[in-house]
Amino acid sequence: MDTTASRETELERSVQMRQGPLVYRQSRWTRLTHWTWAVALFFLLLSGLQIFNARPQLYIGQESGFGYDNTVFQIGAMNTENGPRGFTRIFGHTFDTTGVLGWSGPPGRERARAFPSWATIPSYYDLGTARVVHFFFAWVLGATLLVWLVASLVNGHMRRDLVPRAADIRSLPRDVIDHVKLKFHHVREYNTLQKLAYGGILFILLPLMILTGFAMSPSMDSVLPFLNEVFGGRQTARTIHFTVMTLLVLFFIVHMLMILAAGPLNELRSIVTGWYRTDPPERDDANDKRGA
Repeated sequence: MDTTASRETELERSVQMRQGPLVYRQSRWTRLTHWTWAVALFFLLLSGLQIFNARPQLYIGQESGFGYDNTVFQIGAMNTENGPRGFTRIFGHTFDTTGVLGWSGPPGRERARAFPSWATIPSYYDLGTARVVHFFFAWVLGATLLVWLVASLVNGHMRRDLVPRAADIRSLPRDVIDHVKLKFHHVREYNTLQKLAYGGILFILLPLMILTGFAMSPSMDSVLPFLNEVFGGRQTARTIHFTVMTLLVLFFIVHMLMILAAGPLNELRSIVTGWYRTDPPERDDANDKRGA
């Protein structure tokens, strides 16, 4: 019996040495807020695209309309010799986006629509419902960010895991090269690129998204009247709001690609259970040689 138990223990140690130990990487507050943000941002994105469809143009400044030449982005449809075509115009450069942006729908039932029905909530045009959904999840996002901030200050997550140190800055070139080569180090600590990316999302993009949302709301003018001027007008705030949304979508795409490249099962286990499989300890070659 003792021999069998000893062999099992030895086998477990051997497996652990090959795979590396499990470490508790994500606290319950981090995991809870992470998934709450994921759900909130999903509904915010799709309902926001529905709201954008009501006026599929972005401007710079306080005013907008036919009398002003301040459009920086537009999605629409126009009649051509080949029939209706969808277009996207960015800083005066026009691209044909028929079938996706501007003109889309089932064959034979296409219609003028900035973003297609599959990319909006609701799928049909309903500005009122989209606004209700959008504002509800906007408050969920803001409240969750506040909860995360307090919890991270209390449990030390912000100081320990997100604030870059001098050593992190020095290792930044190496981290960039490792990511380009898809060479990942599975350790308890975040690497420099992760700290910069997560910090940029949590301390810059999400607060900017919330503040520009407030700046666009007429009901908030009496509460925070200075926000409108800070962002250069309601139309400029709307453009910044849309730009931040685009950056968040790009971050999500890169985030998913990095998870797939680094090992999706291990990464998902970390954000679901908190436990993360690290790299096996490096062997001390010098000691091996001395022992030989």
